[in-house]
Amino acid sequence: MKLPEPRWAAHLPTRWVVGVATLGPLGRRLPAPGTWGSAAGLLYALLFFRTASWEITLVWSVLASLLAVVFCGEAGRRLGKQDPGEIVLDEFVVLPLVFLGARWAWAGLAPEWAVLLAGFALFRLFDILKPFGIARLQDWPGGWGVVADDFAAALAACATLHVGAWLWAWL
Repeated sequence: MKLPEPRWAAHLPTRWVVGVATLGPLGRRLPAPGTWGSAAGLLYALLFFRTASWEITLVWSVLASLLAVVFCGEAGRRLGKQDPGEIVLDEFVVLPLVFLGARWAWAGLAPEWAVLLAGFALFRLFDILKPFGIARLQDWPGGWGVVADDFAAALAACATLHVGAWLWAWL
């Protein structure tokens, strides 16, 4: 399966492309860049999607993910690597997906900080371990592979949060 990847970022300066894909110093200068990119994504989710409907969050995250495909793929080409660890835009843009419907699912069951911490930890777990076939998504070409595994990890974390809420309420 050959997924076409837009190449309009090929005309942008390397400094911009790599700077966007690495979120500046988060990906290039800090240890555990994926965790820092995810932490930035958590802040992004809180600032922009805390009270947004799940539909708005989903649509915006899909659009941001498509933009990330372009920047992550181009940055990977310029860095000469398939999925370099310093590229963290993928973690950043998908993090809001972890909390789709979380306000509804966890209402009155746990404090917001606990749900945020659990969602963050679940996302990192799924992003690192890549279970349920998530690892195979990295084989997709270019930026598609860079972003798709994180997108799936975010949805897996979201589903786990919802199952957790159901179990918590049931017990």
